[in-house]
Amino acid sequence: MVEEQVKSRGICDENVIQAMLKVERHLFVPKRLQDEAYEDYPLQIGESQTISQPYMVAAMTAELELSPEDKVLEIGTGSGYQSAILAEIVSEVFTIEWIDMLAKRAKLLLEELDYKNIFVEIGDGSLGWQGNAPYDGILVTSGAPEMPELLFEQLRENGRLVIPIGGRIVQTLTKITKIKGKSHKKQLFDCMFVPLLGVYGWKN
Repeated sequence: MVEEQVKSRGICDENVIQAMLKVERHLFVPKRLQDEAYEDYPLQIGESQTISQPYMVAAMTAELELSPEDKVLEIGTGSGYQSAILAEIVSEVFTIEWIDMLAKRAKLLLEELDYKNIFVEIGDGSLGWQGNAPYDGILVTSGAPEMPELLFEQLRENGRLVIPIGGRIVQTLTKITKIKGKSHKKQLFDCMFVPLLGVYGWKN
């Protein structure tokens, strides 16, 4: 998976590569889909949600430009796979999930895998997690109609926000860097994510 779907497509961040080699992706998908866990496409995880394809996970993580001392906020815990990848690289991961069942299932699995630096919360991810701000990086794993202002406010100076922005079906993956309090946007490539629901996302 790492050789064919990550490195061969230009991902060269060694921290990301090592994290993806270590985290066993099949543990984060339903048993009936475990034979497909390392293929290059997203998989259903229940509640109309998906685990992103391996390349997408790697690309989004690499764009955060993470260091071991960093603190990251993840919006959309889902299966917990992306949380685990982040936790292999940084000191703390705070992750928020809108859907109660997914959050509880991911939290239990991450605890079983002995991740002590991942903190799971159930709630509206578009509002961020102010109590633990500021963050060096924020990763949003669902599509937003625009940049949620509260997420940008919770970024540290020179922090990076990686988020799909666009319509409910197709978005453009966008990297936003906070420089002297202003947002500097870089559009990366088109993508398809489930919609970000909440006050600063889609309403339903």
